[in-house]
Amino acid sequence: MPELHMPSASWITLAVVQAVLMLLLAPLVTGFSRVLRAKIHSRQGPGILQDYRDIIKLLRRQSVAPANAGVIFWIMPWVLIVTMLLIAMALPTVTETSPFPISGDVITDIYLLAIFRFFFALSGIDSNSMFAGIGSARELTLGVLVEPVFMLAIFVAAMVVGSTDLGYISQGMVSMFAAHPIPVILAGIACAFAVFVEMGKLPFDAAEAEQELQEGPVTEYSGNGLAMVKLGLGLKQLVVAQLFLAIFVPWGKVVTLSFTGLLFATLILFVKLFVVFFLAGLIENSMARVRFLNTNRLTWSAFAFAVLALAFYITGL
Repeated sequence: MPELHMPSASWITLAVVQAVLMLLLAPLVTGFSRVLRAKIHSRQGPGILQDYRDIIKLLRRQSVAPANAGVIFWIMPWVLIVTMLLIAMALPTVTETSPFPISGDVITDIYLLAIFRFFFALSGIDSNSMFAGIGSARELTLGVLVEPVFMLAIFVAAMVVGSTDLGYISQGMVSMFAAHPIPVILAGIACAFAVFVEMGKLPFDAAEAEQELQEGPVTEYSGNGLAMVKLGLGLKQLVVAQLFLAIFVPWGKVVTLSFTGLLFATLILFVKLFVVFFLAGLIENSMARVRFLNTNRLTWSAFAFAVLALAFYITGL
């Protein structure tokens, strides 16, 4: 295994550029999901750029908080953005290696995602709002249900490659897939399910009803604070989708930094993302809403796939 070294200036530049691009494209991704939902429901719906207009409008407005809100309520939007940007910098999206390996370890990224959920849920409690508190409780419940699936699926991929570094996993998965196809496929199915939940899709979230499930802690946010939260949630969708692609669909990347190679790899990445969000939108809008208390039945099924992936890897099948 190569030793971890400080990335050069060109690689750091690539990491910063791809993180900033993800932040700028986050409203486009959420807008695409809204447009797809509207078309499936046979209604006009908002335009694909509507989320940009909403965020710009909110950024111009003052943020108002409940009288008893604490410091967690105020810093939460910034924590969401910073944690997702750190992961975005480390993702090997267009290159075979991580452009910022300092935060490119899967264990580090799992902790950053946990920090995201912890502050997001804690802000609802810190706002002293009944609705936000209920949303926080449901968010933490979903975390308990889905995070073991997510972690186990990623750790199976790490064991197959023999490293927890995202760059090495992305590189090694290309060659190791033929040696361990069944564990990789099962782990990929489990991870895809976890990513679907983390993206806030039905039935694990309620479209256009932020006070019901995962976005319950957002109830008391307004103005520029709400704009930052919306950016953070949209950025999370892009980050977890690309984390899945980097591990389980690692083909179509470049080894060295060249303009032509990066451009071609970027086009392939956009095609992958389009397929991921298109399929997520189709699945989301073809499912009926279920009671929140019954969501554990779905997560247990995904956990079974992750356990089977681990079992097949240990037995060498």
